[in-house]
Amino acid sequence: MLTREQKEHQVAELTEKFGRATCVYLADYRGIDVKAANQLRGRIRGEGQGEFEYRVAKNTVLRRASVDTDAAGIVECFSGPTAVAISFGDPLRLARILVDFAKDHEAFELKGGLLEGHPIDEVQIAALATLPPLEVLRARIVGLVQAPATKIARLLTEPGAQLARALAARGEQGEG
Repeated sequence: MLTREQKEHQVAELTEKFGRATCVYLADYRGIDVKAANQLRGRIRGEGQGEFEYRVAKNTVLRRASVDTDAAGIVECFSGPTAVAISFGDPLRLARILVDFAKDHEAFELKGGLLEGHPIDEVQIAALATLPPLEVLRARIVGLVQAPATKIARLLTEPGAQLARALAARGEQGEG
């Protein structure tokens, strides 16, 4: 049994984490054995490299921690056994980990979450998991931005290249 001081410390800690998190995902872990839960924790810790956190918390602690934060919008998800997965970085990678785990363990059920301050449901979490990694999205955007510049550069150099080819062809004709 936790003391009042320990609960207050947990509330303060979660309030701070809710405030700086890019996303918070909630899950019902009922029916997951200890071995599977430890595998999930290990994967989150390993792939998150300090950006992700996974913990089980009492709903009363979660409710109190969510007051005056964006997490107040997901209070209705704080029922039954609740596991909280928090990302301070890439929300897509954490969603992918949780959705993959849910596919392998039917008892693990995503309840909903919070993404950049906006409540989301389990369907939206699953949709996030299907998006390409953040690095790929950034590369695509850079490619889209660079494409017009490349075309302009090609258009500007083409007349000079045509002249050079014409002179080269004329020079070959004169030699022959």
